Formats: sequence, structure tokens, C-alpha cells
Amino acid sequence: MNSNKTKIGLFSIGLNTYWDQFPGLLSRLEGYRKNILKRISNDEVEVIDAQMVDTVEKARSAGKLFNQENVSLIFLYVSTYALSSTVLPVVQKVKVPVIILNLQPVPAIDYAAFNKLGDRGKMTGEWLAHCQACSVPEIASVFNRSGIKYEFVTGYMEEQTAWSEIEGWIEAARVAEVMRTNNLGILGHYYNGMLDVYTDLTQQSAVFGTHIELVEMCEVKKYLDEISEPEVKAKIKEFHKEFEVSPECEPEEIERAARTSIALDKLVRAHNLGSLAYYYEGSSGNEYANIVTSVIAGNSLLTGKHVPVAGECEVKNAQAMKVMDSFGAGGSFSEFYAMDFNDDIILLGHDGPAHFKIAEGRVKLVPLPLYHGKPGKGLSIQMTVKNGPVTLLSVVQGKDGIFLLTAEGESVEGPILEIGNTNSRYRFSIGAREFINRWSKQGPAHHCAIGLGHIASKIEKLGILLGIPTVKIC
Repeated sequence: MNSNKTKIGLFSIGLNTYWDQFPGLLSRLEGYRKNILKRISNDEVEVIDAQMVDTVEKARSAGKLFNQENVSLIFLYVSTYALSSTVLPVVQKVKVPVIILNLQPVPAIDYAAFNKLGDRGKMTGEWLAHCQACSVPEIASVFNRSGIKYEFVTGYMEEQTAWSEIEGWIEAARVAEVMRTNNLGILGHYYNGMLDVYTDLTQQSAVFGTHIELVEMCEVKKYLDEISEPEVKAKIKEFHKEFEVSPECEPEEIERAARTSIALDKLVRAHNLGSLAYYYEGSSGNEYANIVTSVIAGNSLLTGKHVPVAGECEVKNAQAMKVMDSFGAGGSFSEFYAMDFNDDIILLGHDGPAHFKIAEGRVKLVPLPLYHGKPGKGLSIQMTVKNGPVTLLSVVQGKDGIFLLTAEGESVEGPILEIGNTNSRYRFSIGAREFINRWSKQGPAHHCAIGLGHIASKIEKLGILLGIPTVKIC
């Protein structure tokens, strides 16, 4: 059994009085549950199946099972009418969000065939196989009065819309588990004076479950001093494999970046880091300057290997990048660059780490004569996010706590600033002017994570599972 699997509870409900009254009904309803079980099981999810719960005793046993297995989410399949007294003991004991599956077998009963059955007993049994909606208000009433968190998926068994919702909940539960078990490293300190970037680390741990590991520059230096020449050659080969290395890059700069990349890899392994936020300046001539001015290539490799790295010690954005990456969308470190009122688009990018796996074409590794607003010079990444649908995400610390800010748009073709940075052109349904106003009004830091696809609905589900609000701009 894969211990890294997300555990999700599943049980169906029905009224045990029906089973003797209507022969074959129970096995038919159990077939529906088994279909759900089959469809929600995959390599990343372990389904804890409590089967049919039709008595209070079975409800208590199901609750005990889910607690023992430490499930993250419960799917409650309403197979027919059921008493709410057989539902409450399950969810009261487990205290995790519940998704009520109100799924009919088919879009509509075949009325003509139904009315031709000729036996009102058989007709009633047939109706009961389709009356999932009957007990949904009853369950909601009891959950509301009991303070139980729940959501609905309403539809029919083979409806793609319903299954997209179910799959979204499964993904959100998996990502919530990733965040709960993630170690986020902080290397260095905040960029001095960026008040929007500062955050409450305790609150980050409380909301996401993330462990914050404070790591030291001297440890990176130690790894740097221990590097062998074969390691350097292998890393330079990796640079050429993943990046289009510009002929302008000096060999000594490539080697310097390679050595730092190796040291960062060792830091990540030593602390089992799943994400990293960093920034450092130091005094002039400081021995760590060699490290901080040569991190972009290595941090971009880490970001593409599911260890997202945020510059300027933007912890909140490291969290956002981890969320996006865990959803399989990428999540590149970005800030607002400029507005193009002629084309009604906004340019976003950054001079820091890039998610090279979501680039349009190959990512370029180029030299920068200086890092704007930062000391030194070195290699940087130049790339554009793949054209097509994208989602922006910011983890925002507001006056009332943490919330998720998201928007859906498009990465579009067109000219960019070829300054050795990541930057892309984005179009939003509400227009560039209205977008920047609405987004900024929510009070995020000036960074955000950008990923591929429109996944705002999944992010909203994650927010529900984490118990925090989600604001969608467009």
C-alpha cells in the first residue's frame, strides 16, 4: 500500500426496511456504489469503503473506520431515501468535509416504460432506485443544525459535469494533503522594505499544515565547498538539456551556477524540502554573494522538479506555487510588468526562478549584467508561459486571515520584453484595466503564481477543504 496516497472515505446510505419489501433493490444500489468506487480509485487515492450504511450501528462503525484510516474527505452517496439518523453518527465522529453525491442512475426516468410495469409494487421499487434527491434536504437540514461542513454534487451517474466536480474534489483533497505534509524552506530573509511580502509563518502552518524549515546560508556554502568535478560536469549537462544556453554565457558563469545548483539540490534533500523561499544580500564582498547571485538556474530546475522556489523570500507565493504545481498546472513566479492598453493585455514575469516545464518553446539561459534592485550579476532565465488558458493564484494574508485569490485568463502571443526575465502577455475577460483594479483591491502581495489551464474551481474546492475563503476575479 502506498503510504503517500490520499485517503478518501466512501459510504452509501439507504433504508433497510426497503430490502425485504423490494427484492433486488439493494444489490442494484450497491452496484451504483461499486461504480463510484471504481471511478474514484486511482494510483494517488486510496478509497476507504464503508459500503452500505442503513442502520445507526453501521453508521457508528463507518465513523470508527474512517477515523482509524484518517481520511481527508468523505463522499456520501445517497443511493435512495435514507434516515438522517444513519448519517449523522458517521460524520460527527470523523469531522472532515463531506461531499454529498446526489447522483441519479440516469438523467430521467423512462416514464412510459415505468408506467407499463403494471405492478405498483414493482413501480415503487423502480422509483426508489431513482429517488436520490428525496433525502438530500433532510441531510442538509441536519448538517446545518449540527455544524457539519458539506457540499453537493448533483447530477446523474454518467454525467461528465458531475464527474468533473467529483474529480475536482479528489484533486483538491490530494493537494490539501500535499500542503499538509510539505516542508517549506526559508533561506536568508525578506527583501528589506517589501511590507506586502512579510507574512505570519505560524498562520501559514495553521492554515496549510506546512512545516516551515529555517535553513542557513552557511549550510549551502558547506555543500558548495564539497562539490566534485564530476558533479559539476553532470549539472552543466543538465543545464544544456533543460535550457537553451545562450552563447553569451561565459563558461565560468555557467560553472558557478552549476555549483550553486548542486549545493541547492543537497540542501533540499537534507531537509526534505518541497518548496523554498529565499533572498539574501549581505555586506559587500560577503562570501555568500557568490551563492545568491548564481541561484536562478538551479532554482528554476528545482521549480520544474516539483520543488517550487520563490525569490525575495515571498513565502506566500511559494505556497501558491506549490498549490499550482500540485494540481499539475505548473506555477511560475510572477509580478506585474506593464500594461498594453492598445492590445488590452497585461505583461507579468520575474527575473527569478521560472517553471521551465510550462514554457512556450525552450527556456533560454542568458547573462544579466545586473539584477534590478538586487546586488550582483549572473545568469537568468528568459521564457514565456505556454499560450492558452492560464490561472493566477495568490495566497493573501488579509486583515481577517489568509485567503486564496484567483483569476482565469489566457496567455497570448505577441511581443515581450527580451530582458533576460520570464514575461508573458495575458488577456482577461474583464479587460486589463478592470482586472488590475479588482485584483489589487483584494490586497495581495505584488507576486502571484501562474499555471496552465483554468483550474479556479479546483482552487475554490481546496479553499473549502482548508476552511478559508477563495475570491475569484474572473
